[in-house]
Amino acid sequence: MKAVVLCAGFGTRMGRTVKPLLKVAGREILFRNLKLLQDNGIDEFVVVVNNENRKVIEDFLKRNNFKYQIVVNSYPEKGNGYSFYLAKDFVDDRFVLVMGDHVYDEEFVRVALRGEGLICDRNPLYVDIDEATKVLVENGRIKRIGKDLKEWCCVDTGFFILTKDIFKYAEEIIDREEIKLSDIMERGRIKVTEISGLFWMDVDTPEELKRANKLLVRRSYKGRGDGFISRHINRKISLRLSELLVNRITPNQATLISFLVGIFSAILNLFSIPLAGLVYQISSILDGIDGEIARASLRTSKFGGWLDSVLDRYVDFLFLLTLSFVSNLNNLEWILACFAMFGSYMVSYTTERYKGAFFSDFYSDFDFKFPGKRDERIFLIFLFCLFSFLGKFVIVTLLALIAVITNLRVVATIYVVYKNKRFV
Repeated sequence: MKAVVLCAGFGTRMGRTVKPLLKVAGREILFRNLKLLQDNGIDEFVVVVNNENRKVIEDFLKRNNFKYQIVVNSYPEKGNGYSFYLAKDFVDDRFVLVMGDHVYDEEFVRVALRGEGLICDRNPLYVDIDEATKVLVENGRIKRIGKDLKEWCCVDTGFFILTKDIFKYAEEIIDREEIKLSDIMERGRIKVTEISGLFWMDVDTPEELKRANKLLVRRSYKGRGDGFISRHINRKISLRLSELLVNRITPNQATLISFLVGIFSAILNLFSIPLAGLVYQISSILDGIDGEIARASLRTSKFGGWLDSVLDRYVDFLFLLTLSFVSNLNNLEWILACFAMFGSYMVSYTTERYKGAFFSDFYSDFDFKFPGKRDERIFLIFLFCLFSFLGKFVIVTLLALIAVITNLRVVATIYVVYKNKRFV
């Protein structure tokens, strides 16, 4: 199945920019829509452009290896209905139609592709109703459509599942000076598939672009697998940072920044334990940014997740090692330190090894609340480091707590898996 993408507008309310190529949450709007459609089985795109933006959009499509056909609307002032009409000879019997300046999330696209006709939102949560195109539905089909309707049932999302029959209604009004897409759909009385409250936005102004950026980053956080500290402290900060950085750095760059801050915190133990603990906690907050940026910008990768996990282990080991080194531990206390370091490593290893053995995510399979996740350990270390001036016993107590909590968590993990997966 093909998709028609309308990109022939001039973006006058955005300063005549090429709106489909504006970045939102780390990706161009056009890339976001084509990638989400591609991931859901759409294999070719018919992109309608104007003479001014043709080259830059075609270069973009080539650079990103999309399979496409370009259709040029030399008279974009004739309206989006005319742009749509020009695609009539390039589509199969059933096709998708989307707007080049609308932003959708993955769940919306997945649900919308199961529908028919106009995908209409009866509970729009993310758009200005006054500016939205309203739809009055009768017997499951469009009766009236327009921005100024007093009586309406749902809001036009700019996403359609159509057949080629729709073009005959465009031909009926082809001689008009301006041909609106809404007029074609109203004349065709196309079917309406109603959804409710899924994320989509029409990006017409700089303010809407900023809002879409913020919402996509916020929606990238799913909360699965987060410890208590991440849920209630770290994410409140990291999500705000991700909103600022998502269009500036890649997920792997965010991973490297967090790693370097973590290594710096370990080195700081040689000079100031309280300051080291504070910087270690900052690195824990920064550790959430790479995943948030990756999900928001559609850049998640197995390599990225693996790299983040590997670098985290180095940071945790080096911090506890340098902390133990500067604390003048005796032999027994060094044994405690070793158990703390090994237990910290094993917390991650047991869940990652679960994924390798059972091909599933541990935190998706189990609602596991036992303390000792990385964010909780780092926050505990941070608190104890602040009081390290009271004496060596503070650090020894900390190492004992980390050793006990982490290794008990490993035992609890083994028990949960054995109890629920022993016949697999």
